[in-house]
Amino acid sequence: MEQALIGRVLERLTLTRDITLDLDGLRSVYAAWCASVPFDNTAKLIALGSQLPGKLPGIDADEFFNRWLTHGVGGTCWPTSNALFELLHSLGFEVRRCAGSMRDTGVISHGTLKVRIGDRDWLVDSSMLTNFPLPLTQEVFIGSDPVFPIEIEVHDGAHVIWWDLPPNAAWIPCRLLADDVTHEYYLERYEASRARSPFNERIYARRNLTDAMLIVTGNRRILKTRSGVVTTELSDAELYRALREEIGVSEELLAQLRKTPAWKMSFIPPPPAAGAASGSVREKPDFSRRSVPSGASPST
Repeated sequence: MEQALIGRVLERLTLTRDITLDLDGLRSVYAAWCASVPFDNTAKLIALGSQLPGKLPGIDADEFFNRWLTHGVGGTCWPTSNALFELLHSLGFEVRRCAGSMRDTGVISHGTLKVRIGDRDWLVDSSMLTNFPLPLTQEVFIGSDPVFPIEIEVHDGAHVIWWDLPPNAAWIPCRLLADDVTHEYYLERYEASRARSPFNERIYARRNLTDAMLIVTGNRRILKTRSGVVTTELSDAELYRALREEIGVSEELLAQLRKTPAWKMSFIPPPPAAGAASGSVREKPDFSRRSVPSGASPST
């Protein structure tokens, strides 16, 4: 990343360059990311709708950050993971690009990051947006935030992260499979998502608010708080307003997004998912019956 761009990114994140390369420093950077960078498919839908040749947008970190600074959008897992990797790497953290299988299907479908602090790895995921780094140990981890519940186990020799994301009826497992992969690997997997991805046909945008999670999926607005989940169906104008005012997408990109097939598709209910209604290949274990290491759950 260019030094001038790093400075602009840190300023937008309300961070300074004197970040300590310890767990407190990692927490501050990741918390700022979760509060500021949405997970959304805006740029990808525009690119797919245009059918122009070239790479999918955002896998180059400079391009990603310039678009975010100008238009308020982030990206899906591969570009956001790569951008967060480049930011953490530029600050001096010992960070690795990793990959896993969302829904634990065995197929590599998710980009994520591990950061080494001392003798422990910490997961910082730009898609789950958990607000704090997750410890990767041999022990069960149970998060304490009811809005962003996360549980981690080691199963068949690999870490499996279970997370609860509306409107899914069941918790979603993500199995970590590939460690310390290259940028070229991320690029290949991102380009492969042209053929199959849940983010290719309908609008999806999610961002963290104070003690709340906001999701726009299709023409539904979902707000999850400590009190529960409220879902609202949006009209065309309401969808535009939610993306502009709540997610932060620029008017310029919204004008382009409205011209894509995805805008109309967002008002057509998606077909029911194939397979089990749970949406996962195995049921989440009852971790509440297991002991959790003292201090494993960071303060949120």
